[in-house]
Amino acid sequence: MPGKGLGPQPPRGLSKGASASRSRGGKPSAKPARAKVIPDVVANRMARRIAVASGVPSVLGMGVFVVSYLLVSRQIVDIPPGITLVASGGLFLLGVLGLSYGVLSSSWETEPGSLLGSEQIGLNVGRLRQSLRAMRSGGPQG
Repeated sequence: MPGKGLGPQPPRGLSKGASASRSRGGKPSAKPARAKVIPDVVANRMARRIAVASGVPSVLGMGVFVVSYLLVSRQIVDIPPGITLVASGGLFLLGVLGLSYGVLSSSWETEPGSLLGSEQIGLNVGRLRQSLRAMRSGGPQG
C-alpha cells in the first residue's frame, strides 16, 4: 500500500500540501494555534496557594522528626517510632492534599477570589469534570 512506512506523515487534520505551523528555527511548533494558556495572574495565585497549603504541612512533617529526635535523644520523653511515623506521614499526606486544594480553591478568572477560596472549589471541580468529559468524548474543550 503506497504511503505506509515511507517516512514522516503529515499530522492529522492537515492535508499533504499543508504544513504545520513553524517556529523561528524552522521546526514545527509544539503548541497548537489555539492553545489555552493560564494567565500569569492566575498561575501566581495558584502557586501562592499551593506553597502555603502544601508547604506548611510538609515543613511541619519534617519538624516532627527533628522534635522527636531531640526529645528522645535528650531522654525527655520516650516516643515510640510508630507515633513519629504516623504523625509525620499524616502531615505529609495533608501536604499532598494541599496541592489539590491550592489549585481548586484559586479563582481561575483574572479577578481574585476570597482569602480561603472555599466558594471556588465547587465551581472549579465542575469545570474540571466538564473538561474531562469533553476529552473523553473527543469533542471540543471549552
